[in-house]
Amino acid sequence: MIVGGGAAGWITASVVAAEQRRRADEPAQVTLIESADVPIIGVGEGTWPSMRSTLQRIGLAEDALLRSCDASFKQGTQFIGWGSREREDAYCHPFSWPTEYASLNPAPAWLRDGNAASFAECVTPQASVMRLGLAPKQANAPQYAFTVNYGYHLDAIRFGELLRRHATEALGVARIEGTVSAVVAHADGDIAALALDGGARVAGDLFIDCTGFKALLIEGHYGRRIASAANALFNDAAIATQVPYPDPHGDPIAAATRATAQAAGWIWDIGLGSRRGVGYVHSQAHIDEAAAAHTLERYIAQTTPAVDVGKLTRRTIRFEPGCRTEFWVRNCVAVGLSAGFVEPLEASALALIEQSAAIIGGQLPRDRRIMAAMAKRFNAKMRYHWERIVEFLKLHYVAGRRDDSEYWREHRNPATCPASLSEKLALWQQQPPWHEDAPLLDELFPSASYQYVLYGLGFKPRYAMAQDEQTHRRAQEVFRKNLEQARRLAQCLPTTRALVNAVAQRTA
Repeated sequence: MIVGGGAAGWITASVVAAEQRRRADEPAQVTLIESADVPIIGVGEGTWPSMRSTLQRIGLAEDALLRSCDASFKQGTQFIGWGSREREDAYCHPFSWPTEYASLNPAPAWLRDGNAASFAECVTPQASVMRLGLAPKQANAPQYAFTVNYGYHLDAIRFGELLRRHATEALGVARIEGTVSAVVAHADGDIAALALDGGARVAGDLFIDCTGFKALLIEGHYGRRIASAANALFNDAAIATQVPYPDPHGDPIAAATRATAQAAGWIWDIGLGSRRGVGYVHSQAHIDEAAAAHTLERYIAQTTPAVDVGKLTRRTIRFEPGCRTEFWVRNCVAVGLSAGFVEPLEASALALIEQSAAIIGGQLPRDRRIMAAMAKRFNAKMRYHWERIVEFLKLHYVAGRRDDSEYWREHRNPATCPASLSEKLALWQQQPPWHEDAPLLDELFPSASYQYVLYGLGFKPRYAMAQDEQTHRRAQEVFRKNLEQARRLAQCLPTTRALVNAVAQRTA
């Protein structure tokens, strides 16, 4: 039983149902309860490349996603003004790993020679592709194939609707429309059934809480509260709006999410097919709502002068940054916003949903004893991921030089830095991040991600980093080839707008 729709509920339902269809024995029945009275948050508009694998796993065509969800292609994130207040101070975090990264750490060679090109441009041609607004592949490429790695920008509400149709029509997920009015428990504490407002009672063996910030089951019934991350990550509100393109078929579409630092937070700018999703995520302790709204309006007026800012509809979303102390309690597991949320920097929310759904679907317990063992393992895995998310996001604030407001000065205060990150920053004074800094196979943020942010922000180690001459020459040759490959790709890849228009025009 999955309680709650939206992206979290329908991704989980689709993945679990798809996995059950592959079972040799009798598959489990997947049922989703969805209330028409509960609004969808719908601001998670950026995905990671993992979404391609998820969509393929559930049998959903890429063209269907692009056409139904006003979707575009995301190749990473461009950060503006994070190292200092200057707009020219920008760097990117692309989705592609550095070339030959499995056996070659590029950081010592780049740091030693002071290359004129940025770190990202030296280690992967994707950095230049992103900067030029080019697409990750040509229009005639097969669905899900790519020249450079990519995820998606999409309309989260339309995405949930597409998943609902696919799950119910193609994967056999049963949908019940109703609002949960009470939780019925067994004597041992497991959930036995859910009572709906119309009087019906629905029973199940495993209950997945996808009820968003309400957290109807994991908190409302089991009392597992959010463990706050506010000491490290201050942002706890966002003002979001949708900005139309003046020319919805001709205006350029950015190849990456743009994150522009502000005095009390940062503004996201996400390019979809017909509009941009723009929002100011900020700390309520450092700016009031009126001033935050004015900051957002000023940004939109500067970036899109042709749009009448006064006619845009905006909404404010408040949240408590952090995650549950436990995610899986007895026969209930929280997925999505019900499990936790921190600011949308680096767009980890949908990726966590995907990973949670993959674990549940791939390891669905056959009996109650297995469920207890799986819950223990799931909780340990998710705690690890949440700790790494907080650590990695905090790196964006502490590794740069920005100190022009109390918000930034407090972020750089060592007392607000997770101990694990403080230790790594100390080590990185003499050795660059590499595989030992993110050792698990399913790390959300590999060590390459730490390098992109660290050296993009201008981090200079205190000590020279040793590298033998043969490895150094190999790294320099890789840099040269990447820059040459970038020049070739600039000649053959279409713009992101051209690829989106091509997909819209071709028949299914």
